[in-house]
Amino acid sequence: MKKTFELDFEGRKIVVEVGEIAKQTAAAVLVRYGETVVLSNVTMSPRTVDWDFFPLSVEYQERMYAAGKIPGSFLRRESRPSSHAILASRITDRTMRPLFPEGFRNEVQVVSQVMSVDYDCSPELAAMLGSSLAVSISDIPFNGPIAGVYVGRVDGKLIINPTVEQKKVSDIDLTVAGTKDAINMVEAGAAEVSEEDMLDALMFGHEAVKKLVAFEEEVIKEVGLPKREVQLKTIPEELRQEVVALIDERLRKAVSTKDKLEREEKIAAIEAETEALYAEKEYASDKEKATTVQRVHEIQEDIVHQEVRRLITDEKIRPDGRRVD
Repeated sequence: MKKTFELDFEGRKIVVEVGEIAKQTAAAVLVRYGETVVLSNVTMSPRTVDWDFFPLSVEYQERMYAAGKIPGSFLRRESRPSSHAILASRITDRTMRPLFPEGFRNEVQVVSQVMSVDYDCSPELAAMLGSSLAVSISDIPFNGPIAGVYVGRVDGKLIINPTVEQKKVSDIDLTVAGTKDAINMVEAGAAEVSEEDMLDALMFGHEAVKKLVAFEEEVIKEVGLPKREVQLKTIPEELRQEVVALIDERLRKAVSTKDKLEREEKIAAIEAETEALYAEKEYASDKEKATTVQRVHEIQEDIVHQEVRRLITDEKIRPDGRRVD
């Protein structure tokens, strides 16, 4: 059954339609933002893959007919994704990827197809909103929703989603995306503005993001499906504690080596030594051996990442000894 939801956002209307198009997907959402129209849908494989990364694919598909144009090539066909389409996909990917459960290994594909374009109403941000909504109302585990906005500044006044004309005279070009609780994706350019002004722009943008997320939550409450139980890839706690006890102190000390090449050599040597130690043990099968060695590698990478993060956030220094300010 088709359901429609509307929001008056910064003087422009956003209309979300659910339940009429692409019914064979896990979920599909048609987003109308001004005269811009984007269809976003998501599907998930029922099979869990034994990979060391989350197989998420986010696609932003431009079509020339969306702007009232016809391809001028010999075959009269759409070509491969443009650089702009790839970058638009990455904006959504970077915002959504961290919010899927840790260890989630089912392949997920999110596709947003631009049906019509109003240049004053960003199809990229409509696609981000649609992608977030599609995943959020589906049965796919996701700790969203998310949303994004553009922030500009004209004559000293901050503006959400500036028009084409306003962007020409704006001295801030900022993209802010995240959840209602935090910003987790930023792209920015500016004509030399102060840190205080940029921070104000970030907070201004996040307030607008919160409005969009609140709207999404209303839609999810109305049409959202219960989340599916999926098998998560986890590392046995016993193995993690064993590896941490074996190399934690040495690896953390290696991270603080000031010279970059020396630091990388020390970390690589410790990792290779530990993985060789576990490779020499006896296992029931080659697959179990490969899985264990891979898990040991992941544990070591986690230790390195945690130490780098601790140094920067707690001690305010980088691994090479430089201060963050």
